[in-house]
Amino acid sequence: MNRLLLILVLILVSCQSSQDPIKLVNPDKTIETVTLLGDTLMSPEIKEGKSLDQFKLAQNNYFRDQENPEMLIWYGRRVAYLGYFKEAIKIYTLGIEKFPYDARFYRHRGHRYISTRQYDNAINDFKRALELVDGKEDQIEPDGLPNSKNIPLSTLHGNIWYHLGLAYYLKNDMNNAAKSFSDRSVTHKFDDNIVSSAHWLYMIYRRQNKIEQSNSIVENISKDMDIIENMSYHQTSLFHKGLIKESEINIDEVALYSIANWYIYEKNDTLKAKDYYKELLDTGNPFSFAYIAAESDWKRLYK
Repeated sequence: MNRLLLILVLILVSCQSSQDPIKLVNPDKTIETVTLLGDTLMSPEIKEGKSLDQFKLAQNNYFRDQENPEMLIWYGRRVAYLGYFKEAIKIYTLGIEKFPYDARFYRHRGHRYISTRQYDNAINDFKRALELVDGKEDQIEPDGLPNSKNIPLSTLHGNIWYHLGLAYYLKNDMNNAAKSFSDRSVTHKFDDNIVSSAHWLYMIYRRQNKIEQSNSIVENISKDMDIIENMSYHQTSLFHKGLIKESEINIDEVALYSIANWYIYEKNDTLKAKDYYKELLDTGNPFSFAYIAAESDWKRLYK
């Protein structure tokens, strides 16, 4: 569908009003953010399909039940899945105004602050979310993009700590990043969560030259782990442990980022690392965590 023919109705939140003003958004003129390297990122083309249908359903559900925080959370999530992160942030901000003690709005807004490179705002949101969940029982988070087995793998507490760790990592605050990724709620009970946290923790400790700690992180990583969706993190964890070679890695964004880091801390070869960073930045999804991390590293190492 021609994006100019599509009129997408989104709630734009006014912090000064309890009303939900509605505005028509022209996808051709929506700037999501400017990267750390100065590139302007636009909202993607909106196409007919499942994601748009799910957005429309979430929007209708919210308008029918505006006092239900669940409806507003899913509205924001579906907007974000379309690539409209700034609009999602506004929706979550409305949620915070309406439901100030619901940590989920801070958790999801913080995630989209990462997407738009607002790391300090993200950290503040995740810290507030942790205050709100302190002493409360953890809960499984439903997946907006279910895996092949339709098994939700992460929890509210785990996602708060994980994304807080990522925000610190992107600011090169490795001490706080390590503390956040190390929270036991991050790993929960699934192998997928073990390898996703191991991926970041191993690189953190290698950057800090804490070899013993980095080795301990991958000590229990094995080829026969029950991985449902985090195959990329699994193979990089196997690579970190030395169970697979560089030549055996299936190249994707996570692999490119891991190999780039490996050339720095293992080989002290920033030029070779630069090749992998460049390939990721030239071909990757600019809103993926691997891309954003590569962007942060590039600015620190090569600018």
